[in-house]
Amino acid sequence: MELIKQIAPLDSCAMEAALKKWNGIAKPLGSLGLLEKAIIQIAGVKKSADFTIKKRCVVVMCADNGVVSEGVTQSGSDVTGIVAHAIADGTSNVNLIAKQFNADVFPVDIGMNETVDALGLINRKIRRGTCNIADGAAMSVADAEKAISVGIEAVKKLSEKGYDIIVTGEMGIGNTTTSSAIASVILEMTPESVTGRGAGLSSEGLERKIKVIRRAIDINKPQKDKPVELLAKLGGFDIAGMAGVFIGGAIYGIPVIIDGFISAVAASIAAGICPAAKDYMLCSHVSKEPAGIKILNHLGMKPMITAELCLGEGTGGLFLLPMLDGALAVYNSSHTFNNLPMERYVELK
Repeated sequence: MELIKQIAPLDSCAMEAALKKWNGIAKPLGSLGLLEKAIIQIAGVKKSADFTIKKRCVVVMCADNGVVSEGVTQSGSDVTGIVAHAIADGTSNVNLIAKQFNADVFPVDIGMNETVDALGLINRKIRRGTCNIADGAAMSVADAEKAISVGIEAVKKLSEKGYDIIVTGEMGIGNTTTSSAIASVILEMTPESVTGRGAGLSSEGLERKIKVIRRAIDINKPQKDKPVELLAKLGGFDIAGMAGVFIGGAIYGIPVIIDGFISAVAASIAAGICPAAKDYMLCSHVSKEPAGIKILNHLGMKPMITAELCLGEGTGGLFLLPMLDGALAVYNSSHTFNNLPMERYVELK
């Protein structure tokens, strides 16, 4: 965690230059809304008002969760390995969407039960899945720190390869249970108010999931102001790895896109560990999960996409890329007040 000391504030001069550039474009001030703010933020991350996001990728952290044994999911843990194999082979949902938006996909085995034999899968396995949070801690604090370091190291390598922007993704049956448990603690809200049906549960299954989360919190007694311990007690290796990616983005100066609910929980853990990391995060969409908007509110972020997405794998985060591309097209190439016979818009108060 010594690397956290390297994190610098966003470059205010680059952000002022980006704002000036936006305000010189012949259009109403701020008329591209949150997209304008995102471009200004990226300028601050990149320390320049002139930048590209042409080289982009999604990092998919794949891991299994012991809490699946409590019957809180529609699918078994074997599905984690099946989907991870498909992602590595380039045939899963995230691959198809990434191809449309010229993004590379890097799946990481950070803690799956199975050892998947696939050429495209990066092996950074901490161990074979977590323990059941309803019986005790998901992992040791040491393992949580190792998983966070895996995410940081992944960003370091992507930075060395010249990637401009990263989308976070995950694959792990049972991870809406672990995420809801963490969200309940961070938001100081009841499990009932933050827990949804995940990939699909009956009303009976949802009630069982809520009871399991309540028991996990009662047994583990996590504290919101101790984010690494909270992660170790209630989380998963996938969440820990994504938290590391968010922290790594701040260390190595790369904007990192929050995907949905699980990714936003990881972002909250990262912000708890290192508040400065939040400046390097971009919010894509609001998940359909009950706590989706609540966790974004906690982070002080507004979603740019409201489409009831909850597919996971980083798919929702990828949809922000073409929106940013469109905003950058205007930012870099639109006519300006200097070359049109019209008066500038001014901010009216």
